[in-house]
Amino acid sequence: MNDRHPPTKETLLTTDVSVAADCIRSGGLVAFPTETVYGLGANALDSDAVARVFVAKGRPANNPLIVHVADFEGVRSLSSSVPEYAESFMEAFFPGPLTLVLPRDPKVPYGTTAGLETVAVRMPDHPMALALIQQSGVFVAAPSANRSGRPSPTAWEDVYEDLNGRIDVILKGKPTKYGLESTVVDCTGEFPMILRPGGVSLEDLLLVHSQTAYSTSAALAAKSPGTAHRHYQPNAQVILVDHSRSLNLPEDAAFIGFSGGETARLRFEAVDVADYAHHLFSFFRQCEKEGIRTIYCEKVAPFGMGRALMDRLERASS
Repeated sequence: MNDRHPPTKETLLTTDVSVAADCIRSGGLVAFPTETVYGLGANALDSDAVARVFVAKGRPANNPLIVHVADFEGVRSLSSSVPEYAESFMEAFFPGPLTLVLPRDPKVPYGTTAGLETVAVRMPDHPMALALIQQSGVFVAAPSANRSGRPSPTAWEDVYEDLNGRIDVILKGKPTKYGLESTVVDCTGEFPMILRPGGVSLEDLLLVHSQTAYSTSAALAAKSPGTAHRHYQPNAQVILVDHSRSLNLPEDAAFIGFSGGETARLRFEAVDVADYAHHLFSFFRQCEKEGIRTIYCEKVAPFGMGRALMDRLERASS
């Protein structure tokens, strides 16, 4: 635990990026908005600060963190080598919801990489996130700003609910754009391998590198956050259904999908897959507040954003 910033009784809420940047720079923990979900940030090169992230979240020590940078040079500084195809992905998708797993530069602490010789890096597409990195003058390691295993936070109120008193500052912004975490791609081999689906689809990546594929290797999956442990689960049973139009759902249940579920107590009807993904985690949290114990989720086709959405639904229902 970092003695410079012991746990506080009340987490500071602010919209002032400079206050948050001062906190990060001095070893504190700051939750901040990105385009994907809210992140819980610490100085990526400060082992004590990084250790506090794991304590605050209750995060397993073998679950690596993503390091957030403000420019391409930050990526190159954190890695001992960046292959040409990774540079192409940076040109095409940075800033954006894509994380690259690269060989670790020795200055990156093993606490940040969970003991691995690789480092996960991304450049967020959010003005407050980029300003925080730039004004703090450090690289910011940040998993999602929730208690480990819980649905990821898409609004600052979600962070406050999970982490008030456990972190120093919450940088208040608007609800996040995507609502699902970034795509994670391993860039340490001859060809790029997707370890976790997210906001950048396989179809998008194939336009840049035609040999991009999904990894089926457990060893490779261990390099990615969000793949080796219980994730995204609300305090309710999640049941996946092909469609709900013909289902007579219990009145005390909830439904999220495209159509049907009219008998459910709480429901969200999405207009498309992106809308569904955007609202998934906030809907889970709303169900918890309403005391709903069963959530029916309509399955989607595993293409584009649908693959990322099905990944989160399957993990939530496991």
